[in-house]
Amino acid sequence: MTDVTDGVLHTLFHSEQGGHEQVVLCQDRASGLKAVIALHSTALGPALGGTRFYPYANEAEAVADALNLARGMSYKNAMAGLEHGGGKAVIIGDPEKIKSEELLLAYGRFVASLGGRYVTACDVGTYVADMDVVARENRWTTGRSPENGGAGDSSVLTAYGVFQGMRASAQTVWGDPTLRGRKVGVAGVGKVGHYLVEHLLEDGAEVVITDVREESVRRITDKHPQVTVVADTDALIRVEGLDVYAPCALGGALNDDTVPVLTAKVVCGAANNQLAHPGVEKDLADRGILYAPDYVVNAGGVIQVADELHGFDFDRCKKKASKIFDTTLEIFARAKSDGVPPAAAADRIAEQRMAEARRG
Repeated sequence: MTDVTDGVLHTLFHSEQGGHEQVVLCQDRASGLKAVIALHSTALGPALGGTRFYPYANEAEAVADALNLARGMSYKNAMAGLEHGGGKAVIIGDPEKIKSEELLLAYGRFVASLGGRYVTACDVGTYVADMDVVARENRWTTGRSPENGGAGDSSVLTAYGVFQGMRASAQTVWGDPTLRGRKVGVAGVGKVGHYLVEHLLEDGAEVVITDVREESVRRITDKHPQVTVVADTDALIRVEGLDVYAPCALGGALNDDTVPVLTAKVVCGAANNQLAHPGVEKDLADRGILYAPDYVVNAGGVIQVADELHGFDFDRCKKKASKIFDTTLEIFARAKSDGVPPAAAADRIAEQRMAEARRG
């Protein structure tokens, strides 16, 4: 246990991935709740980020994920122009086995204990109905159902924002902000991916998909038989003539194994933390592959849930999510002028905004 604790503390206090303001370990034995809430920054406002419910191999892995995701939310919220810092929570365990009303209420009380420093929402393993339960214990829960004063499923605007980022990528690479006639591979067609497919088809793209869940694939092919299905992500990234690769499942999609064989000229998807480790962005650039930073293009969902705190207005949110197109172009321009990959350019812009807020 000492090694685990030392590793977590080293990450928190000494590594470049640390610097978090606060990390809360939560336990409620009666319900079986074990959770981690990590607040990376409140420079721009209360930390905002979803709650992930996942069967981590161990507690150290859960803490590491919370720290990484919270840091990412600081950058995402800064680039989205929100008056929010970055935070994230993870609940440890298989949601199919241990999720219960009692557990979610206990978690809601821990969110309440932070007094508004953390605003939560949905993430992997949590849904609108879960947020309705969590919200019964605090007023800092978003992603609720319309019946309970919320905006509902944030996947709609997440997909819309990714599509705007993809349009900006097309503008940069091919000189035209459309995917018409382009072959786009979408890995993961669940919550967000299936909405993204709809945007792509409407824009005239040729779409190739894969997903580990057969029902997710069938939902699309039953409606759009022209969509091509491949066995897995390994096959998708090797598809001949692929123009755009959209990772829309879990993180780490871009790594030492996938980047060398990727056939696409653009990577733009909804998944968080797509770069498996520092240096992958340079590998992409060296291969002439344009990478649209994930936390920039997938910010539509957080734009939506943040708006709930002010009385949700879908048109207002969609207008703000449309600006992801301009933000993505700004990042590509900064990358070119600074001579760095787009991921580094995005980080610089976000860090500048947070630093200015701290000074202010």
